[in-house]
Amino acid sequence: MRAFPLTVTALAAVLVLTACDNGGGDKNKGKDNNACADGGVSVQIGAASLAPAAGDTGEVPVSITNQSTPCTLEGFPRVDLAAGSASATVSAQQGAKAQKLKLAKGDSASFTISYVRGKAGDKASLGAKTVKITLPGAKEAQTFPWSYGPVAGKGSADKPNATVSTFQQVGD
Repeated sequence: MRAFPLTVTALAAVLVLTACDNGGGDKNKGKDNNACADGGVSVQIGAASLAPAAGDTGEVPVSITNQSTPCTLEGFPRVDLAAGSASATVSAQQGAKAQKLKLAKGDSASFTISYVRGKAGDKASLGAKTVKITLPGAKEAQTFPWSYGPVAGKGSADKPNATVSTFQQVGD
Protein backbone atom coordinates (compact mmCIF):
# COMPACT_ATOMS: atom_id res chain seq x y z
CA MET A 1 0.00 0.00 0.00
CA ARG A 2 2.87 2.40 0.63
CA ALA A 3 4.22 2.06 -2.92
CA PHE A 4 1.13 3.57 -4.51
CA PRO A 5 1.14 6.92 -2.60
CA LEU A 6 4.92 7.22 -3.01
CA THR A 7 4.64 6.63 -6.79
CA VAL A 8 1.87 9.20 -7.12
CA THR A 9 3.88 11.72 -5.09
CA ALA A 10 6.99 11.15 -7.23
CA LEU A 11 4.99 11.52 -10.45
CA ALA A 12 3.37 14.74 -9.20
CA ALA A 13 6.81 16.13 -8.27
CA VAL A 14 8.17 15.37 -11.76
CA LEU A 15 5.20 17.09 -13.40
CA VAL A 16 5.56 20.18 -11.21
CA LEU A 17 9.30 20.45 -11.86
CA THR A 18 8.91 20.14 -15.64
CA ALA A 19 6.25 22.88 -15.63
CA CYS A 20 8.45 25.34 -13.71
CA ASP A 21 10.77 26.46 -16.49
CA ASN A 22 11.15 26.67 -20.24
CA GLY A 23 13.55 23.76 -20.57
CA GLY A 24 15.69 24.64 -17.55
CA GLY A 25 18.32 27.28 -17.05
CA ASP A 26 18.06 31.02 -16.86
CA LYS A 27 18.02 31.84 -20.57
CA ASN A 28 14.72 33.76 -20.22
CA LYS A 29 15.36 35.24 -16.78
CA GLY A 30 14.67 38.97 -16.79
CA LYS A 31 12.92 38.80 -20.16
CA ASP A 32 9.19 38.69 -20.67
CA ASN A 33 8.24 37.34 -24.06
CA ASN A 34 4.57 38.02 -23.31
CA ALA A 35 4.66 41.80 -23.26
CA CYS A 36 1.29 43.49 -23.83
CA ALA A 37 2.04 44.95 -27.23
CA ASP A 38 1.52 45.13 -30.97
CA GLY A 39 -2.01 44.03 -31.73
CA GLY A 40 -2.74 42.00 -28.61
CA VAL A 41 -4.11 44.97 -26.68
CA SER A 42 -6.32 47.95 -27.38
CA VAL A 43 -5.23 51.40 -26.24
CA GLN A 44 -7.74 54.21 -25.78
CA ILE A 45 -7.54 57.76 -24.52
CA GLY A 46 -10.37 58.60 -22.16
CA ALA A 47 -12.15 61.82 -21.26
CA ALA A 48 -9.52 64.25 -20.05
CA SER A 49 -9.51 66.69 -17.18
CA LEU A 50 -8.53 69.65 -19.33
CA ALA A 51 -6.22 72.48 -18.40
CA PRO A 52 -8.37 75.45 -19.49
CA ALA A 53 -5.71 78.19 -19.38
CA ALA A 54 -1.93 78.54 -19.62
CA GLY A 55 -0.30 77.40 -16.38
CA ASP A 56 -3.18 75.06 -15.44
CA THR A 57 -2.63 71.32 -15.05
CA GLY A 58 -4.60 68.73 -16.98
CA GLU A 59 -4.75 64.94 -16.93
CA VAL A 60 -5.33 62.56 -19.81
CA PRO A 61 -6.20 58.95 -18.83
CA VAL A 62 -5.08 56.15 -21.11
CA SER A 63 -6.58 52.65 -20.83
CA ILE A 64 -5.13 49.39 -22.07
CA THR A 65 -7.30 46.28 -22.49
CA ASN A 66 -5.85 42.87 -23.25
CA GLN A 67 -7.62 41.36 -26.26
CA SER A 68 -5.52 38.21 -26.55
CA THR A 69 -3.48 35.73 -24.53
CA PRO A 70 -2.23 36.67 -21.05
CA CYS A 71 0.45 39.35 -21.20
CA THR A 72 2.55 41.57 -18.95
CA LEU A 73 3.02 45.33 -18.64
CA GLU A 74 6.35 46.17 -17.04
CA GLY A 75 8.04 49.54 -16.83
CA PHE A 76 6.55 52.77 -18.16
CA PRO A 77 4.93 53.54 -21.48
CA ARG A 78 6.85 55.80 -23.85
CA VAL A 79 4.83 58.91 -24.60
CA ASP A 80 5.90 61.38 -27.28
CA LEU A 81 4.11 64.63 -28.06
CA ALA A 82 4.48 65.87 -31.63
CA ALA A 83 3.84 69.10 -33.48
CA GLY A 84 4.82 68.70 -37.13
CA SER A 85 8.52 67.83 -37.22
CA ALA A 86 9.05 68.82 -33.57
CA SER A 87 8.54 66.18 -30.90
CA ALA A 88 9.34 65.65 -27.24
CA THR A 89 9.33 62.62 -24.96
CA VAL A 90 7.34 62.82 -21.74
CA SER A 91 9.21 61.61 -18.66
CA ALA A 92 7.95 59.35 -15.87
CA GLN A 93 6.57 60.99 -12.74
CA GLN A 94 9.31 61.82 -10.28
CA GLY A 95 9.51 59.15 -7.60
CA ALA A 96 7.15 56.77 -9.44
CA LYS A 97 8.10 53.11 -9.22
CA ALA A 98 7.33 50.88 -12.17
CA GLN A 99 5.40 47.75 -11.37
CA LYS A 100 4.78 44.54 -13.23
CA LEU A 101 1.14 43.87 -14.09
CA LYS A 102 -0.11 40.63 -15.57
CA LEU A 103 -3.25 40.95 -17.66
CA ALA A 104 -5.46 38.00 -18.55
CA LYS A 105 -7.65 38.25 -21.64
CA GLY A 106 -10.21 41.00 -20.99
CA ASP A 107 -8.25 42.60 -18.11
CA SER A 108 -7.44 46.31 -18.20
CA ALA A 109 -4.83 48.70 -16.88
CA SER A 110 -4.41 52.45 -17.14
CA PHE A 111 -1.91 55.26 -16.82
CA THR A 112 -2.21 59.03 -16.81
CA ILE A 113 -0.46 61.75 -18.78
CA SER A 114 -0.35 64.91 -16.64
CA TYR A 115 0.57 68.16 -18.37
CA VAL A 116 0.81 71.89 -17.80
CA ARG A 117 -0.89 73.91 -20.50
CA GLY A 118 1.38 76.35 -22.31
CA LYS A 119 0.71 79.62 -24.09
CA ALA A 120 -0.18 79.32 -27.75
CA GLY A 121 2.66 80.62 -29.92
CA ASP A 122 5.14 80.73 -27.03
CA LYS A 123 8.61 79.42 -28.01
CA ALA A 124 8.78 77.51 -24.71
CA SER A 125 5.51 75.66 -25.44
CA LEU A 126 5.00 72.69 -27.72
CA GLY A 127 1.87 73.10 -29.85
CA ALA A 128 1.28 69.33 -29.80
CA LYS A 129 -1.08 67.89 -32.39
CA THR A 130 -0.53 64.18 -31.74
CA VAL A 131 0.52 61.89 -28.91
CA LYS A 132 2.38 58.67 -29.68
CA ILE A 133 2.14 55.88 -27.12
CA THR A 134 4.49 52.91 -27.14
CA LEU A 135 3.91 50.17 -24.58
CA PRO A 136 6.94 48.41 -23.08
CA GLY A 137 8.02 45.65 -25.46
CA ALA A 138 6.05 47.07 -28.41
CA LYS A 139 7.76 47.67 -31.73
CA GLU A 140 5.36 50.35 -32.93
CA ALA A 141 3.74 53.41 -31.41
CA GLN A 142 0.02 54.06 -31.56
CA THR A 143 -0.80 57.64 -32.53
CA PHE A 144 -3.77 59.66 -31.26
CA PRO A 145 -4.83 63.29 -31.78
CA TRP A 146 -3.80 65.71 -29.01
CA SER A 147 -6.64 68.20 -28.60
CA TYR A 148 -5.74 69.53 -25.15
CA GLY A 149 -3.83 72.63 -26.21
CA PRO A 150 -0.13 73.50 -26.20
CA VAL A 151 2.08 71.92 -23.55
CA ALA A 152 4.33 74.20 -21.51
CA GLY A 153 8.02 73.44 -21.68
CA LYS A 154 10.54 73.38 -18.88
CA GLY A 155 12.59 76.20 -20.37
CA SER A 156 12.10 75.00 -23.94
CA ALA A 157 9.49 73.22 -26.06
CA ASP A 158 11.59 70.04 -26.34
CA LYS A 159 11.34 69.48 -22.55
CA PRO A 160 7.60 69.28 -21.91
CA ASN A 161 6.20 70.03 -18.48
CA ALA A 162 4.36 66.72 -18.54
CA THR A 163 4.70 63.33 -16.86
CA VAL A 164 3.52 59.75 -17.25
CA SER A 165 2.25 57.74 -14.26
CA THR A 166 2.81 54.07 -13.57
CA PHE A 167 0.46 51.40 -14.87
CA GLN A 168 -2.48 50.73 -12.54
CA GLN A 169 -4.68 47.63 -12.60
CA VAL A 170 -8.31 48.47 -13.44
CA GLY A 171 -11.11 46.57 -11.71
CA ASP A 172 -10.83 43.77 -9.19
